[in-house]
Amino acid sequence: MRLTVIGCGYVGLVTGACLAAAGHDVFCTDIDENRIDLLKAGKVPIYEEHLDAVLQRAARENKIVYTSDAGEAIRAGEVIFICVGTPPKDSGEADLSAIDHVARQVATEARSPKLVVEKSTVPALTGVQLQKALAAYSPAGGIKFQVASNPEFLREGTAVADFFHPDRIVVGVEDEKSAATLREIYRPILEKKFHCPIHNGKCPGSTSGELLVTTISSAELIKHASNSFLALKISYANVIADLCERIGADVEEVTHAMGLDPRIGTQFLKAGLGFGGFCFPKDIQAFIHLSAAVGVEFDMLKAAERVNKQRIDRFFEKVHKALWVIRGKRVAVLGLAFKANTDDIRFAPALEVIRRLVEEGAEVHATDPQAIARTKHCFPNVAYFDDPYEALKGVDAALVCTEWPVFRDLDWAKAGHLMSRRLVIDGRNLYSSKKMQSLGFDYYSFGRS
Repeated sequence: MRLTVIGCGYVGLVTGACLAAAGHDVFCTDIDENRIDLLKAGKVPIYEEHLDAVLQRAARENKIVYTSDAGEAIRAGEVIFICVGTPPKDSGEADLSAIDHVARQVATEARSPKLVVEKSTVPALTGVQLQKALAAYSPAGGIKFQVASNPEFLREGTAVADFFHPDRIVVGVEDEKSAATLREIYRPILEKKFHCPIHNGKCPGSTSGELLVTTISSAELIKHASNSFLALKISYANVIADLCERIGADVEEVTHAMGLDPRIGTQFLKAGLGFGGFCFPKDIQAFIHLSAAVGVEFDMLKAAERVNKQRIDRFFEKVHKALWVIRGKRVAVLGLAFKANTDDIRFAPALEVIRRLVEEGAEVHATDPQAIARTKHCFPNVAYFDDPYEALKGVDAALVCTEWPVFRDLDWAKAGHLMSRRLVIDGRNLYSSKKMQSLGFDYYSFGRS
């Protein structure tokens, strides 16, 4: 099929690339002309594992086209996927102005009926408003549009793998024709009839995930409900960590035993600096705002958000305890992206850590495998190092902010000889307390002695 993807960010670019790999003809457009120029030149403007290989193969097979002319892209596709940003307003409400702008473009530029699919994360009832906007912006006696919701469940760092091997594909529709169209779009994924760069075309098993057909409002709610629940688990683990520190227990022993119960599971029961990125903080705020707007008090989400915001305070309590005075100290920050295997720094805890260190007069050395270029725009006066060992030279402390494998595997015996003081404050609980102490380090982490 001929598909159009509007928005070439973390969601849109992965969506376009993987749909092209599934055999569709994909037209990608973005308001950022520089981003389109980079893509036309064969460069990938974001870091996502396997994405470059998928895009290169799609380009060789002429399955993907990039254009800054939104009208051209809209007219080319039978189905239009909206993948634009929905950032939070100061109130926490999702800013849907980009969705509205796309609705106006689609309504005025289309020359034939289209199925318009929400791929961006949006609050419930957005589909209703989108349908109204398309009708309102369409010229008198204009084209009829169908609307559907197809929320993404892509984790940054494993987004390509998640798209090709989903645990579920949710499509929210109001008519059987739209359901049939989306079922056909995803048929190659469900039947594994595509080239998988992860398994070199030989994926394990015969089936992949499940396609769930719901109403539009249910599909919209599923995305926010899923992300908010995972955020709740993270904040729950962090409160348990604080409790463990007070009574001398070990949070990893506690959460591991909890997670062995299949009703609970071990994933996202990880204490540390808390969640960042563009999804969890934004989605939890939007869900709180949506709930309040319809008269439902979601106090547990407010508590989860409050716990998460306090994690930097808890971290700096450890920093102040260990360093006493921060002014004049040289401090290495290991990790800038909000999580490993991405270059995304949106709402990354490391940025707030750096901001506070700079405000208190520290000299900051920062390192990250992928996110240095983006962070430089935020903190141009920080010293950046590609090699973590270079970043650790002469520092009074190392602060671990992102769980990159390169940091997990650091040779701390070697690093200790480079540092002015053997002090590690681990915001991700990457290391064994006993091992670090045996190497002569003062070692601080969350919820462990």
